[in-house]
Amino acid sequence: MAWLTRFVVALTFLAAGVLFSPETFTSSSKSQTLTSTLKLAHLLCFSTAWGAALWVTFIGGIIMFKNLPRHQFGNLQSKMFPAYFSMVGVSCAVSVAAFGYLHPWKAAAAAERYQLVFLVASFLCNLANLFVFTPMTIQTMKQRHKVEREQNIGDEIGMSKNREVAKTNPQLAAINKKFGMIHGFSSLCNILSFGCLAMHSWYLAGKLNL
Repeated sequence: MAWLTRFVVALTFLAAGVLFSPETFTSSSKSQTLTSTLKLAHLLCFSTAWGAALWVTFIGGIIMFKNLPRHQFGNLQSKMFPAYFSMVGVSCAVSVAAFGYLHPWKAAAAAERYQLVFLVASFLCNLANLFVFTPMTIQTMKQRHKVEREQNIGDEIGMSKNREVAKTNPQLAAINKKFGMIHGFSSLCNILSFGCLAMHSWYLAGKLNL
């Protein structure tokens, strides 16, 4: 199924949900309609960001690392992560805007102010990854791939050959150290973003009336 077809199907189900919502069968003011629309935008974008972060951080990335040749894995990640951080960043931005409109800072209770801070922090962490750490990580990865190809390694799964060669190759050892530092900062930002979203999920769960 093509991407456009999937998107149209998703929009169709969303439209059906709106059509059969309680507001459709009762008279509601424009302000109520706007509030419901903003709540929907916030919920969809938050769930998109949280779900994507959960999958990429704890499931998809680990499976790929354990099953793909390392250079192939790195090249795939270099294409995937800019798209991932862009999507999560945009989703967080919409969530911040919607939540901020529904809970203006001056009139908001302390709990809502904390939640807005969590959402903004998640957004900023993704911006840092998108514009700072991801480009640096990709650049360093390409440098390491070049050195590894000269040593005829990189087509294996895992880091065992890299560590073995790095013991006698100072250039590779230095690049490994640099890559590890940058990748560590990127991972830290990603975990902080996920943590902020997780805290917001607890807040939203407390608001549900099932």
